[in-house]
Amino acid sequence: MTLRLTDITLTYPDGEQTLTALDRVDLAVDAGEFTAVTGPSGSGKSSLLAVAATLVTPASGTAEIAGHEVTRLSPRERARLRRDHIGIVFQQPNLPASLTALDQLLVMAHLAGRSPRAAEPRARELLAAVDLSDQAHKRPHQLSGGQRQRVNIARALMNGPEVMLVDEPTSALDHERGARIVGLLARLTRERGLATVMVTHDLAQLGSVDRVYAMSDGRLTPEEVTPRWRPTTSAAVPPPAPSRSR
Repeated sequence: MTLRLTDITLTYPDGEQTLTALDRVDLAVDAGEFTAVTGPSGSGKSSLLAVAATLVTPASGTAEIAGHEVTRLSPRERARLRRDHIGIVFQQPNLPASLTALDQLLVMAHLAGRSPRAAEPRARELLAAVDLSDQAHKRPHQLSGGQRQRVNIARALMNGPEVMLVDEPTSALDHERGARIVGLLARLTRERGLATVMVTHDLAQLGSVDRVYAMSDGRLTPEEVTPRWRPTTSAAVPPPAPSRSR
């Protein structure tokens, strides 16, 4: 098991009261498994990602990432775990404007203590994996929204993580480009043996995931899901998914 959250409770002070953001949450994701978490704003999805990313410490429960029990680690050890074992795909790519697509990835290698020259073959391989080989020397303003999100995904994979956490990857994209991004995430998850958790409001893009959970008032509940397609190439676009009854 690459990602396991067990009986996680996360609370925040709210004036004179306490707000429960996560209420005894259990989540387990294996290598090669693509899991989606849905739910309205304020339901606890972002808090779930924050715990899984080792950015916040729960009030109770245990979090195991890539064989490491997170709650036993020091802040420095958590930062190292996050750098080396967790890839985070942010909702907004936030790509530095002055860096090319290739440089965006090489910066991650530099932060991990590797030389850009030694890391360049891997960076180019990842750009090829997200179909951006011919865009390597373009800067963010020269890329489309979908291309920027692909750089965001490749950057998250640069240091070879076992766990990938994805925050609303289609929120700024139309349906077709959103479908391509989710299809790409599904393919990379299976090809690279990642344990991927995607938080999303986009119920139309759930056809390629292995499991779906609904988050409500800090509680996580599994839902039925039947994958409707399997991506064979990163350019594959699934047929429009029928709306899910709620």
